[in-house]
Amino acid sequence: MTKHGKVIRYVSQLPIGTKISVRTIANLLDISEGTAYKGIKECSKMGIVTTIPRIGTIRIRKPDYNGEENITYGEIVNIVDGNIAAGKKSIHKTINKMIIGAMTLERIKEYITPNSLIIVGNRERVQELALLNGCGIIITGGFECSNYIKELADTRGMPVICSLYDTFTVAKMINRAIFHNKVKKKILLVKDIMNKEFFYFRNDIQIGECADMIRENSNKFKGVSVIPVVNENMRFLGLVKLQNILEENPLESIETIMKKNVTTLEGKTSVAYANYIIETEANDFYPVIRGKELIGTVKRQDIIQALKYISKENKDYRNLDSEILKNFKSDMKQKSMHFYGTITPEMLDPLGIASWNSLNMLISSMATFYLKQMDVTNLFVDNISTYFMKPVQIDTEIEANATIMSSSTAFCEFLGKAFYKVEVNLFDDKKDLIAKSLITIKAIENKL
Repeated sequence: MTKHGKVIRYVSQLPIGTKISVRTIANLLDISEGTAYKGIKECSKMGIVTTIPRIGTIRIRKPDYNGEENITYGEIVNIVDGNIAAGKKSIHKTINKMIIGAMTLERIKEYITPNSLIIVGNRERVQELALLNGCGIIITGGFECSNYIKELADTRGMPVICSLYDTFTVAKMINRAIFHNKVKKKILLVKDIMNKEFFYFRNDIQIGECADMIRENSNKFKGVSVIPVVNENMRFLGLVKLQNILEENPLESIETIMKKNVTTLEGKTSVAYANYIIETEANDFYPVIRGKELIGTVKRQDIIQALKYISKENKDYRNLDSEILKNFKSDMKQKSMHFYGTITPEMLDPLGIASWNSLNMLISSMATFYLKQMDVTNLFVDNISTYFMKPVQIDTEIEANATIMSSSTAFCEFLGKAFYKVEVNLFDDKKDLIAKSLITIKAIENKL
């Protein structure tokens, strides 16, 4: 195991809430402080530690991106640029609900529940009530809490966070962070679909030993064409074909027939980006690494199937494209789709006219929306060429026509790609041409 791997394993075994320091880990594992620091940074990327101002680095529960959209008190501290006034040992706890304490004391009791978070100003009785009911507190407006509240927070094991921002700003910042968490939870990563149980050979054995293992376990190797080669620390070195193992000199080292120049995927890479990486490759098998350590394997077909799953699950997912299109209505007219709507303030540039960037996004969104209405899914814009004829002002009524110019039905069956060329013409309320665009869109065929 690599030194980084030792740090990750050690940190993973620590109890939730444990404080971590570079010097302590370096001494315990007998490694340099630089190596310990890099290992902790890797743990941070994995989501098992977080750094909180005035507190330090602590072990946290890894976010479950397939579960509920929860957030911890420690994350809240960073979001609102706050500081922990009391209850520091509880910052790893998960928040179930957020409350704004703008009600009377009697009515607030109905809403306070354990492990929720109340946003409140300098209302000590509300703060006391929240802590007595197992609820964390954010004190806004730059106010401090009394010594009594600090003692009560430490006794009850609930954090008190102080922020300089007002209540509205704090609520908006937290709401935005929760939305970002929801988006992350929808992103499927390579590590979510990779095969964690896989065959591999060490680089210090002979070809004959590998051939014997294959013959003795022929049933297990059925359907396997290539196998990764690693060193004693599980560092990935290359791939070897099974056919070559059975045909080459048994006394030679396995490294002599190993292919070293191999495309690898990181476990934290999104499935959509992984598809972009492999689309020009003719390989069917890809090692998955973390740093340089082999942690799994994935096949091309696994990535394609995962993309189909994402497309099916996220039909109602809202992003910037859908937010732009929500201001436009559409209807089908023979073999084209007609859009009509208004230029909104969000689309303007500093000069007060619709920016070319926002219009380009609008045009590409229209093209992909049109294809989706034609039951074409798993879409990626490959190329867009737009000619802008004239500027357009705010509140201008615009129309657009999207038409499929050509489609490649004879797609490559191995890669599973189809290509569509869509023309979009944009007109203003005087029927003058604003923009003319040709978009090439590729799709992963559902026939696979």
